[in-house]
Amino acid sequence: HSTDVTELVARIYEVIREPFMCLGHQLSVDASIGIALYPEDGRDVETLLKNSDTAMYSAKESGRNLYQFFAREMNASAAERLLLESRLRQAVAGGALQLHYQPLVSLADGRIVATEALVRWSDAELGDVPPAKFIPVAEASGLIVALGEWVLRQACHQLRQWQAQGIALPHMVVNLSHLQFRQKNLAQTFAAIIAESGIDPRCLGLEITESAIMENPEITIGTLNELKALGIELSLDDFGTGYSSLSYLKRFPIDKLKIDQSFIHDISTDASDEAMVTAIIAMAHYLGIRVVAEGVETDAQLAYLREHACDEYQGYLFSRPLPADALQRLFESPLAAHESK
Repeated sequence: HSTDVTELVARIYEVIREPFMCLGHQLSVDASIGIALYPEDGRDVETLLKNSDTAMYSAKESGRNLYQFFAREMNASAAERLLLESRLRQAVAGGALQLHYQPLVSLADGRIVATEALVRWSDAELGDVPPAKFIPVAEASGLIVALGEWVLRQACHQLRQWQAQGIALPHMVVNLSHLQFRQKNLAQTFAAIIAESGIDPRCLGLEITESAIMENPEITIGTLNELKALGIELSLDDFGTGYSSLSYLKRFPIDKLKIDQSFIHDISTDASDEAMVTAIIAMAHYLGIRVVAEGVETDAQLAYLREHACDEYQGYLFSRPLPADALQRLFESPLAAHESK
């Protein structure tokens, strides 16, 4: 019974994954599939649809292009997800979220050259909810678009406030989700938010994951060029974990590559990671792209990156993500003006 369904799902995936042309662009589609079987998972259409929908969300949360059979324990998970989504929707609408900021530091002189805005959520009912838990819910529900715009608006206003206080922070960096990236009129929306805040667009940076920009590379190039035309600095996040084509990389108007922390962790002891990081730095510099290392936690990692001409780093060695007032104290301390460890 379930074997027959699995074979059917395989055929569905085969059809769905077939690339197709739309307005001169080659596109492809992903699918998350939930399966509920009669009669064990329900004896009426309404119950079967509800349980297959629950299984589909479980598949979505497990990754891309997956399918899941319904299991009874999913009901508890679905109830938790619905509560989380409801509370998150209220938090986004009511401003019950907070931004923390993690510095990016120059390896040349130890100065803070940018800070990345990271959303945090402390709920009266649920307590502190980690991003790894609520971001997937925001993406699955479509809330990520409103959440992303809220983060951008708050980050721009915070940068404007710091600048008014005389704090010379060159860039504020914001993450862009793959759903946001696919929104129509993205550049116009961002231009309006930037204008509303009063900051120079050249002071804003956007981080986009490797997987997001490779979904439809030809369309991606147009979107990136529109953002670049505003003066925004563009970074390719988590580089090395996805499937970037180097032929596309040289066509994307990217200013920075962020090497994923999985390559940095054993950089001073693992020859494969050393070779990978050294090659990424050399390739990026050849293309005129600056390099940021993520997840730097030790002096040995920092020494290796400095020796191999990495441009910037980010990680707990310098600072964890901090609330705005705590980061401001870091700006004002002597440590922020001298070469870091």
